[in-house]
Amino acid sequence: MTGDAQPAEYRPEKPLAALADWLGDPVEPADFPQTILRWRNDRAAAGVGLSALSDAEWIRHFARFDPLPATLPGPLALRYHGHQFRVYNPELGDGRGFTFAQMKGGGGRLLELGTKGSGTTPWSRTADGRLTLKGAVRELLATEMLQALGVDTSRTFSIVETGEELRRGDEPSPTRSAVLVRMSHGHIRIGSFQRLAVLEERDHMAALVEYCLTQFPGPVPDGGGEPATVLMNQVVERMADLAASWMVAGFVHGVLNTDNMNVSGESFDYGPWRWLPHWDAGFTAAYFDHAGLYAFGRQPEALYWNCGQLAIALRTLSEAQPLLDALERFGPLYMAHVRRRWLWRLGVAPLGDERDAALVAACEEAMRESGVSPDAFFHRHRFGRSARGALAQALDGYEPARADHPLWSEPAPPSLVLERVEELWAAIAQGDDWQPLMDEVAAIRRLGEALGPPPAPAGHA
Repeated sequence: MTGDAQPAEYRPEKPLAALADWLGDPVEPADFPQTILRWRNDRAAAGVGLSALSDAEWIRHFARFDPLPATLPGPLALRYHGHQFRVYNPELGDGRGFTFAQMKGGGGRLLELGTKGSGTTPWSRTADGRLTLKGAVRELLATEMLQALGVDTSRTFSIVETGEELRRGDEPSPTRSAVLVRMSHGHIRIGSFQRLAVLEERDHMAALVEYCLTQFPGPVPDGGGEPATVLMNQVVERMADLAASWMVAGFVHGVLNTDNMNVSGESFDYGPWRWLPHWDAGFTAAYFDHAGLYAFGRQPEALYWNCGQLAIALRTLSEAQPLLDALERFGPLYMAHVRRRWLWRLGVAPLGDERDAALVAACEEAMRESGVSPDAFFHRHRFGRSARGALAQALDGYEPARADHPLWSEPAPPSLVLERVEELWAAIAQGDDWQPLMDEVAAIRRLGEALGPPPAPAGHA
């Protein structure tokens, strides 16, 4: 969901209702003891005609979950399976969230509201279905920064503190609780297809493919193909671009299981994420990722592997070879997306694949040698400035690609390395001071304004 939403009328939709009987389970939201509004994303709400809601109406819909008019009749916890750290788990599903509304955005595309921390569901197992307030704050920061850096990401639409005390083994307890609403184009995962394949629900698989092709439209491969093959090509294109966008952003998602892979191509479900303090392919975000399976430099391979699991699931509907042909497009697409996004963040116009690839390699080497963070590196060398040695040689002949902005004359850009995130949370935890967080969001949005949107991939409007 890159780019700012344009003002729009509220246009409710409910295509998910046609799949609800076999894709999810109706659930009831938790009845929270308090509802303190901490964040409302009026920029995103304007794009779906909801920014005029009063705070009381906002809480009623996005903390008490009274249905929005003419959309889904009630919350739906989705069912799915997934590989978790490459181990298949058939006991998954929305354990602390649900989908509860669909609507058209200003551009005419479907948008969806889902939750995190809204209570238990049939898929909660032994968990409490809740979200810590710190987890909600971290998700807000991640989505705002990723959006600024051109990543196709879900948006943090709402955060309401809920007045419960939660106990967690990985942070000081008891800790404060919240319910979060995210906006995205959809919540259909690779794991959604894996579940249908295991259960041999061929008709439902075909219906889900058709739903995704209709609601998440994308380019059709040359020569067309059967629906499953078309979808496979589209997902490979989106995942290759998503992997590239994370690498250029210096972002480590942390948990790239197939149940965390949205076939709409959006980055979502933020847990132990980190931004790189320095350029290190082995940097790992999740403390429980002992083998470094989802380390920074292994993210493209992880998304390629996950696309392979989608291909296996889609064998229910298709011959193997067209799916394999689609899968093998991942590598070249990924490299092209890295070059496009890298030069965009650096603020220079492309000169051609070989020159651009050499520039990317020179930048990586300069970051390794200097030890600076990607945020600091791209800021320092915006428009090709301040380069020396091999980096200056690699930049020879490149021209600025975008107008200047006052941000690039400032000492440093916004950065969400761990220390900064903890500093912002400490202001809330110790003094209930939300102003530093709001100021940081404003600074991040200014970064997005300075960068502008990334150029579209070749062949895309």
